[in-house]
Amino acid sequence: MEIFGVDIGGSGIKGAPVDLDRGELAQERHKVLTPHPATPRSVADGVAEVVGHFDWQGPVGITFPGVVTGGITRTAANVDKGWIDTDARALLSDRIGQPVTILNDADAAGVAEMTFGAGRGRKGTVIVLTLGTGIGSAVFTGGQLVPNTELGHLELHGHDAEKRASTKAKEDEDLSWPHWAHRVQKYLAHVEMLFSPELFIIGGGVSRKAEKFLPLIEHVRAEMIPAQLQNNAGIVGAAMAAAGK
Repeated sequence: MEIFGVDIGGSGIKGAPVDLDRGELAQERHKVLTPHPATPRSVADGVAEVVGHFDWQGPVGITFPGVVTGGITRTAANVDKGWIDTDARALLSDRIGQPVTILNDADAAGVAEMTFGAGRGRKGTVIVLTLGTGIGSAVFTGGQLVPNTELGHLELHGHDAEKRASTKAKEDEDLSWPHWAHRVQKYLAHVEMLFSPELFIIGGGVSRKAEKFLPLIEHVRAEMIPAQLQNNAGIVGAAMAAAGK
């Protein structure tokens, strides 16, 4: 069974048909740059371009980098503030002419990792973190998702944690891997103190380079492993949501 998934990020909008039997992309994904400013209409145009690249007809699952409840986007940390309280499901469905399911981006990635990836079979408290333009989070207990946790906005040294420990922070400040790993360590220790997870799954594009920073992280008791689906997890999770899985 194939369903289309789209992952809206702070830097790119990417999507592809997904084989839901295997939890893999059925075709090579197509990506466009996220427009700036990332207004609802300009982002909707980007989503339409990605979906149109495949001439897709049928349900589409779409992730959003913020809180989503009932198809309404409630926050907008790394996109235009015009998204706040927007009926994103209706907007995107009208723009692409297909039925749309929309959910938080990290929740989508987390569900994909728990079903097909690094979290498969784990029943304790598991936290999936996506490090990118911001920090997304998906919290699972007993295999069940606690949606819209947004742990990237926990305060760390007087700032949103994602302003200190995201991949964007590393790039913007030209941090070395050891320096950045120290910041990620401080963040993980803070999250661990609050939630006592058994496992951290580290996702986002930087998970492809996990060997450069995960071994440098100390003083965290929970097991830490890179995401298996890496930066495709959001696309897979979005398609799963559109299929009602």
